[in-house]
Amino acid sequence: SQQELDNVNSALLQAEADLEVAKAALASSEVLLNYSRIASPIGGRIGRSSVTQGALVTANQSEALATVQQLDPIYVDLTRSSREMLQLRRELAEGTLQATDELPVKIILEDGTPYRHEGKVAFSEVYVDPTTGSYSLRVVVPNPDHTLLPGMYVRAVVGNGVRENAILVPMQGIARSPTGETYAMVVNGESVVEQRPVQVSRAIGGKWLVEGGLSAGDRVVVQGLQKIRPGVPVRVDETAGAAAQAAPGEG
Repeated sequence: SQQELDNVNSALLQAEADLEVAKAALASSEVLLNYSRIASPIGGRIGRSSVTQGALVTANQSEALATVQQLDPIYVDLTRSSREMLQLRRELAEGTLQATDELPVKIILEDGTPYRHEGKVAFSEVYVDPTTGSYSLRVVVPNPDHTLLPGMYVRAVVGNGVRENAILVPMQGIARSPTGETYAMVVNGESVVEQRPVQVSRAIGGKWLVEGGLSAGDRVVVQGLQKIRPGVPVRVDETAGAAAQAAPGEG
């Protein structure tokens, strides 16, 4: 009869609804079950766990279960003065420096030894910290041997441009007068010492970048400065490039 048919259809729809409710409950249970197993979004090395098996943990708790560190490649965060950034932009605008994005970043370890892998600048911050007057750089460095570890202090040599025919003078070859002017003791063509005022801008490694006062081929005294004075003839022992060791000459 029609009544029996309606009852059967109603029972079928009720059974289908119960099935969907059961599927929803199963999916909800699977979601909760998946929360009991945490997968790291990055690959790396996991440190010591903050909790043990069987300990009670809750959602949104402040204490982390464990920390995963990505070691290869590794990020090195650096700070750089905003003055250097302004000077760099000025030199690029004047054409004294050629911009390039292919210069590697050299990493210097805590003990002063250079790291054998070179990094690349990933990005730089777009704001300056008002308390320090510096901005941040992030460098990506290959670390296959896991020599660099999180929390380690390193230094970096970051290049942002290329200057052709630049003159570098060892720091010990540049001195300051009582009035604060920089000068160098130079041996002229007659092997006589003369004091020449020079202009330097920044330190690169253990040398000064000379902006004016010296030319290519000038012999700058870097050793024996306490034995000489302007106008004294000297005997020059050239050791490396324009660096020279001077001793008072005869006659």
